[in-house]
Amino acid sequence: MTPAARTQAAIDLLDAIVVAAREGGAAADTLISRYFAARRYAGSKDRRAVRELVYAGIRTLGERPVSGRAAVLALAAKDPALAATFDGSAHGPAPIDSGEPVAVEGLHPRWLEEALAVSGLDRDEQAALVERAPLDVRINRLRDGILPAGAPIAGLPDALRLPAGTDLAPFAGVVEAQDAGSQTVTLATGAAPGMTVLDLCAGAGGKTLALASMLAKEGHIVAADVDRARLSRLMPRAEAAGVANIVETRLMNPGKERETLSDVAADVVLVDAPCSGTGTWRRNPEARWRLTPARLERLVATQRHLLTVGAACVRPGGALVHVVCSLLEAEGADQVDAFLAAHPGWTAEPLALPLGRPHRGGVRLTPAHDGSDGFFVARLRAAC
Repeated sequence: MTPAARTQAAIDLLDAIVVAAREGGAAADTLISRYFAARRYAGSKDRRAVRELVYAGIRTLGERPVSGRAAVLALAAKDPALAATFDGSAHGPAPIDSGEPVAVEGLHPRWLEEALAVSGLDRDEQAALVERAPLDVRINRLRDGILPAGAPIAGLPDALRLPAGTDLAPFAGVVEAQDAGSQTVTLATGAAPGMTVLDLCAGAGGKTLALASMLAKEGHIVAADVDRARLSRLMPRAEAAGVANIVETRLMNPGKERETLSDVAADVVLVDAPCSGTGTWRRNPEARWRLTPARLERLVATQRHLLTVGAACVRPGGALVHVVCSLLEAEGADQVDAFLAAHPGWTAEPLALPLGRPHRGGVRLTPAHDGSDGFFVARLRAAC
């Protein structure tokens, strides 16, 4: 591909990503994979260059642009070499017209910048939310095998930070891709051998596998979710990790979760609830183009519902752990306050975790402070 053709490919992809963000379509990574699957002529250098240009556009623009061309023009305004590729060649973009729309640089959509500021994040903290994320893995101590070369992460003996692009396939079952922040908040459960643990929003099982390691094959984990496709991927991962004997999956009906869990009386219930994902924008920066105030309101309502479901599954004296990969108070500390007000007898416990800072009844992790994804976690204790 010529430089001009790479620029046009980035414009085409950003067009598709803008539409998907507006209409709830596929994620950017998926769209990029599909694009190049249909264009086998593009070499590895072409794919890498186009991908980097696409993500530069996504990370640079806070507001969703009107088009892919407007997005790339914003980058070209600061890069003469990129601007030169708008040459009108056969496979390149048309020459730049001085009157056409150009996207405006920014960190996040204005309403989200304001919400994050209210939540206590200054501009440096907000900027770190869209920086590139490292590749972290969790070592599965229940399996023997050769580990990939990586750097240890202070306070997390089972964590390694690997060079970007490391192929994890040769280490399947021995390590699992899991951000240091995700590993940290799982520790908040205090799960230990012999316990019964409910992972209420288990998904494909990242935290389920970490919990299984904490139980050291002694205990029982009920991994539940409403998403059949994601939950179906959990047991093969559990088998690869050697913990399938202590994991049970349950598919729930949305709004009727308690019916599926009526027999569960857990020592710990982990509610890793669906959320805005503001703490994971380093990995999915286009997600900030998808979020709206109305969607945030729906997510907050879902979280409140799931905390109520989870609380009903906690044995007397047990713990309910609320986790969101969000840095918005509405999804974190405000949810804890609302839960405690509605459930007399429950208390928020202090947490001592290797990453994060105390924050309103829980602990908050941020990319700028902790080098991890952003999270809020709180452990709520039921009366005996």
